Amino acid sequence: MSENFSMTIDGRAVTAPGAFGVIDPATGEVAEQAPDASREQLDAAMASAQAAYAGWRRDEAARRKALLAAAEVMFARSEEIGRILTLEQGKPLADATMEVVGAGVWLKYFADLEMPREVIQDDARARVEVVRRPMGVVAAITPWNYPLLLAVWKLAPALLAGNTVVLKPSPFTPLSSLKLGEVLRDVLPPGVLNVVTGGDELGAWMTGHEVPRKISFTGSVATGKRVAAAAAPDLKRVTLELGGNDPAILLDDADPAAVADRLFGAAFQNNGQVCSAIKRVYVPEALYGDVVDALAERAKAARVGNGMDEGVQYGPINNRPQYERVGELVADALAGGARAAAGGGPIDGPGYFFEPTILADVSDGTRIVDEEQFGPALPVIKYTDLEDAVARANGTHFGLSGSVWGTDADRAAEVAGRLECGTVWVNTHLALAPHQPFGGFKWSGVGVENGPWGLYGFTELQVIHRSKG
Repeated sequence: MSENFSMTIDGRAVTAPGAFGVIDPATGEVAEQAPDASREQLDAAMASAQAAYAGWRRDEAARRKALLAAAEVMFARSEEIGRILTLEQGKPLADATMEVVGAGVWLKYFADLEMPREVIQDDARARVEVVRRPMGVVAAITPWNYPLLLAVWKLAPALLAGNTVVLKPSPFTPLSSLKLGEVLRDVLPPGVLNVVTGGDELGAWMTGHEVPRKISFTGSVATGKRVAAAAAPDLKRVTLELGGNDPAILLDDADPAAVADRLFGAAFQNNGQVCSAIKRVYVPEALYGDVVDALAERAKAARVGNGMDEGVQYGPINNRPQYERVGELVADALAGGARAAAGGGPIDGPGYFFEPTILADVSDGTRIVDEEQFGPALPVIKYTDLEDAVARANGTHFGLSGSVWGTDADRAAEVAGRLECGTVWVNTHLALAPHQPFGGFKWSGVGVENGPWGLYGFTELQVIHRSKG
C-alpha cells in the first residue's frame, strides 16, 4: 500500500519524531509505519482540543451538520478506508468496508438524535429546566478488533454533545484511525478531533493528562482497571467497555439444524474477535451430539485466508500475542480431555491463521470456558439441569451479553431475563444497533454506549432554576 500516514492535531497533518511498524496479520510482516507521538505532541493535541471546545460547544446546528457531512465521507470512501482496515486488522475486505459504512450509519444516527430539555417545574413560583451540557475534552482510547466503528461509537455522541476529542487507537491498528482524522480535516473545525498514535505509554499519558474531563475506553479488564485508577485523582468521568465471556444457552426444545448457522455466525464473526460474540455454548444432553456435529460441519467448511482475497470468510487473528493466547487456550483444553470436533490448531504458513475450532467434551473449570478467548475457538458444554446451566452461565466476573435459544420464545425470554449481563438476546445474538444501549454488568464495564443513554454519558446535568417570585 505504501502510504504516508500522519496524525491530526489542530486540523493539520503532523508527523512524529519516531515511528513504529504496523504488521499485516496475514503475513506477519511489517506493512506500514505509523507515527509514534511524543509527550509534547500529546500536549499540543490536548491544548488544541481545549481551545476548540469553547466555539464548538455553542453551535448545536453546526455540530449536527458536521456529523452528517462526516457520515457522507464514510459512505463515499468506505472501500478506500476498508482496504487500510483489512491490511492492519485482517478481516475480509467486504467486512472491513461494511465497518466503515457502519461508522457512517452511527454518525448519521447521532446527527439526528434529539437532546431534550426537561421542564420539571413551571408554576407561579419558578420554572425549572434540566439540561445536558458537554464536559470538555474527551480522551477516547480504542481497541484493535473494530478500530474504526468503535472509534465512532465514541466520537459521534461526544461531538454531538459539544465535547472535543483526542483519539488514540490501538498500536496494532492505528492506520484506519489516522485515515479517519485525515478525511475529516475538511469536515470538522481544527481541534475538534485530534488523532494521535503510539504505544501503551501514550495511553498512560492520556489517562493521566490534566486536560480531559472524560475518558472513554474499550479494551481489556486489566487495562480498564488501570484507566479507572488513573482517572480517579482528577475525578475524570469514565466509560469502560471491557469485554465479555458471552454464554449461549440452548433449551431442550431448540432445533439444532435451525439455529446452527446463527450460533456459528455469532461465535465466529470477525474470527471470534468480538467482545459480545458467543464465547461458550451450553447444550442439553439430548441435543449435544447434534449441536456439536452441526457446528463442526460449519467450521470445517469455513474459508480462511488473506482478507484481501475474494471469497474469504475469516481472516487471521489480528496480532501475535492474541494468536499465541488462542493457541494456548485450545492446547490447554485438549490436554485436559477436550475433543476437537473441528480444527484444533494453527494453520501452517505465514501470518496468524488459526483453524476454526469447535471443542466438545469440555466443561466449566477449563480455561477456555472460564476466560475470554477472543478468537476462532468455541467450547460446547453439556448440561442436564437448566438451573445449573444458568448458574454456570452467570458464574463469572463477566457480564456483557448472552443469549437463549428455543422454540418457545416466551420461555426462552424468561430464561434470558435471568442472565446477569447488559444485553440478552432470544433466538439471535450480536444484534447491535446505534439506538440500542450497549454496556456490561460486573467486570464487563462501567456505563453504556449508543442510543440516548450513550449520548448522556458524554454530558453533565445542569439545572436552570428561574424564580418567578
